[in-house]
Amino acid sequence: MKENMQRHYYCRFCVFLVLIVVLLKLESCHKHAVEAACGLPVNFLPGFDGPLPFQLQTGYIGVQNEEIQLFYYFVKSDSNPQEDPLILWITGGKTCSALRTIFQQIGPLLVEPVEYNGSLPRLRPFPYSWTKFASIIFLDSPAGTGFSYATKSVQNSDLSAASNAYEFLQKWLIDHPEFLSNPFYVAGHSYAGLIVPIITEMISNGIESGVKPLIQLQGYILGSPRAFEAQDNYRVPFAHGMGLITDQLYESLKKNCKEDYMNTNSTSLHCQRDLQTFNQLTESINHKHILEPICLSGSDSTMSSLIKLPVQKPLHHDLYTKLKIDPFFLCGLQCRDEWSELTPYWANDYHVQMALHVRQGTKEKWELCSDSVPYTSSIGNAIPYHMRLSKKGYRSLIYSGDHEMMSTCLSNEAWIKLLNYSIIDDWRSWMIEGQVAGYTTTYANNMTFVTVKGGGHVAPDYRPFESQVMFKRWISYENL
Repeated sequence: MKENMQRHYYCRFCVFLVLIVVLLKLESCHKHAVEAACGLPVNFLPGFDGPLPFQLQTGYIGVQNEEIQLFYYFVKSDSNPQEDPLILWITGGKTCSALRTIFQQIGPLLVEPVEYNGSLPRLRPFPYSWTKFASIIFLDSPAGTGFSYATKSVQNSDLSAASNAYEFLQKWLIDHPEFLSNPFYVAGHSYAGLIVPIITEMISNGIESGVKPLIQLQGYILGSPRAFEAQDNYRVPFAHGMGLITDQLYESLKKNCKEDYMNTNSTSLHCQRDLQTFNQLTESINHKHILEPICLSGSDSTMSSLIKLPVQKPLHHDLYTKLKIDPFFLCGLQCRDEWSELTPYWANDYHVQMALHVRQGTKEKWELCSDSVPYTSSIGNAIPYHMRLSKKGYRSLIYSGDHEMMSTCLSNEAWIKLLNYSIIDDWRSWMIEGQVAGYTTTYANNMTFVTVKGGGHVAPDYRPFESQVMFKRWISYENL
C-alpha cells in the first residue's frame, strides 16, 4: 500500500515536471518568436492550387533591442539545400517589399498577370526561379517595409538599413545553424546597390574580428545597381546610342553642359535649352525598358485609372515554360505596372496573412512600396565599398539589362572602370542554345559584369530565362 502511494505521488510529480517543462518551452518559444526567428513553415497559400512545390518559411526577427521586427520569406533550394549557396536578398526601391522580388523576378511563384476581376489573384509556379539552385532569404527591409514593423518611431537610412540587415542575418543563422557551412552571398537590385556592399563589408569586418556566427561569405550580386551620384549622366549617351536623340543634340549637350547633365542649375543658357529638349524627347519613354509602353494613369494610381486592358487569355504555365518567355507578354498586358498592382490585393487578404503567419495588428495596410516609411539616403557613393571588397578577393556579379534607361549598362561599365582593374576576359558575347544572351567582361579581383540582351530594370523582370541561366552559371563557377 505504502509502495503504491509512493508510486502514485512519484507519477504525479513526473507529470508536474513535464507540465513545467512544456510551459517553459512555450514561454521560451514565445519569447524566441519575438527576439529571434522561430520561423514557421508555410505549406499552402491562398490563390495557389495544392501544396507548395517548394519549402517556404516565414517569420520575424527583432533587431535594435527588439524595437524593429523584420519579416522574411525563406525559400530552400530545390537542388541541394545542404550545400547550395545561401543568399540574403535586399529588394530595391528603398522601401519596397520582398514580395516584389518573389512574385515578379526571381522567386518560385508569380502572380498570374491578368486583369483584376475582384477575386483573390491567382498564383502560379515560376520555372525560372533562382531558388532552383540556391536558398534565398527574402527580407522586408527597412523597418516599415512590407510586413516588417517598428514598435517606436524610427528614421531609416542606408547605414541603419544595412546594420539592421546584418544583425538580422546573425540572429537568423544562430536559429538556423544547419546553414552555417553554406557559401553565402548578399544580393539585391536597383537602390539596393547602395545597401548590399555595406552589408557585405559589415559581414567581412565581422569575420575578420571573429564575430560569431562565422559566416561563409563568398561575395555579392547586384542587378542594375545604384552606385554613385553621377550615374544619371549616362542617360544622355545611352539615349543617343539607342537613337532617341540626334547626333546634333548629343554633340551640343556634350559641348554646352560639359557632360554634366545633372546640373539643372547650370548658368549656361545653351545647356538649359539642350536639357529641356532632351527631357521633352525622352519624357514619354518608359525608362525601365525603352521598348515597353508607359502606364497612362489618371488622378490616382488605382487599377481603374490605368489604361483599359483587352480581354485576357489565361496564363498557360506549360507554354511559357516551353517558349522560355516573359509570362507578362504571353497574357498580352499593355502595362507592366498593372501586374504589380495585383500583389497588394493578394497580400492584404486576411487568409493570406494568416497563412504567412503575419502578426495581426502590426500593419494597417500592406503596400508594395511605401512612401510613408521615413528614409534618408545617407550613402551616395558605393564605389569605395566595391573597391575594398574586391581587394579582399570577394566575388561579385554585376548585371544590367541593355534596354533600361534608369541604371544604364553604360553607367555600370563606367563605375566598374573607375576601379581600374585589369581585364581577365575581354568584352564578348555569352550564349544560350546558340543565341546571344548578352555580353560580359571579367575583371581582376573576381568581378564579372554582364548585360542581358533585351533586359530592362531589372533584367529578370523581362528576360527571366536568360537571367536564371546567367545566375546558375556564375553561382556554380561556370564560364558564363
